[in-house]
Amino acid sequence: MEFAETDIPDVKIVRLRATVDHRGSFSETYRRDLFIDNGIHDAFVQDNQSYSVHEGTVRGLHYQVPPHQQAKLVRVLRGAVLDVAVDIRKASPSFGKHVAIELSADNGLALYIPAGFAHGFMTLSRHAEVSYKVSDYYAPDHDRGVLWSDPDLAISWPHMEKPPILSHRDKHLPLLRDCPLVF
Repeated sequence: MEFAETDIPDVKIVRLRATVDHRGSFSETYRRDLFIDNGIHDAFVQDNQSYSVHEGTVRGLHYQVPPHQQAKLVRVLRGAVLDVAVDIRKASPSFGKHVAIELSADNGLALYIPAGFAHGFMTLSRHAEVSYKVSDYYAPDHDRGVLWSDPDLAISWPHMEKPPILSHRDKHLPLLRDCPLVF
């Protein structure tokens, strides 16, 4: 595994290394000791997986508030997504800024997102499968979100031929400026 910083240093790209032979491949996808060596001390307690049938599906931007805030380690098992992390830590110099990176089954990248970030993605392919580890359990009463298309965030989402596919909830999330700042 190799770790690289992004424009927001707390968000890290993790490049997985695959050993390939005539049978296929093998990759370590998480090693706590290597994460600690690279300044990531979160312990992950739950694994989640989402499957999206259609290209242009948007999920997010979601986060959980304290005391159930979550760090995430996101990777794609099938297909491709544009993965986005938005800094919602009010005292951070990068508040309101974001990191956007393509994760795919082919490129061997994962994205570490610390607590205090809203997270979401848009599928860039049909049949996209995303796996992510989280550092705290899902807590519905602490689940929040920011509107994916908030103009103040200036996220350059890919242009699709059709309008994005969103859940009812994600269509009606508030703008960041209307969210209580808890981080």
